Amino acid sequence: MFKIGLKPCMAIAVSAYVIPLTLVSISAITSGWFSLYDNALSDLGHAVKSNVAPLFNLGLSLGAILIIVFTSRYAFELSKLLGASLAFTGMSLNLVAVFDEAYGPLHLIVSMMFFLSLLAVVVAYAYIFKTYVPPTVAALAGITSWLLHFTYRVPRGAAIPELISILVSIPFYMRYVVNVCKEH
Repeated sequence: MFKIGLKPCMAIAVSAYVIPLTLVSISAITSGWFSLYDNALSDLGHAVKSNVAPLFNLGLSLGAILIIVFTSRYAFELSKLLGASLAFTGMSLNLVAVFDEAYGPLHLIVSMMFFLSLLAVVVAYAYIFKTYVPPTVAALAGITSWLLHFTYRVPRGAAIPELISILVSIPFYMRYVVNVCKEH
């Protein structure tokens, strides 16, 4: 019989970024006010000011849970360093959803933890797989986007540097996932 579908390991790992990015995108499109250039993604999750906060924060929480499930079930087998980096990413992503912008400075702290954890995943990947040029280029792209935002306010909102940081980390995450899921 012909079987269609992903193995559980791969399905969990892919869902960990597809679900949050999909719900973030739906939130942005349906909010009626969100601008990639003028807002931070977290503006969508503000419990008091955003009409799409439940959907946005649900996306982050589901992504966090899936990252932690993938990490605890599969990721530590291949690399404890990458497993720990991913576990921290999942934990910090959940904290971004829990401590939304209504929490002020606390939200900034947990958001910084999340974006630094993405950088840690890329650095850990480089170290574990002994490949340095692609992770360095990815890390520099993310860091440069944040420097432009904080130094020159280009763009005015943080959504673009946030998305760059997320998108440049996905290929390294997925390469790790492929290696991990070969055995499962």
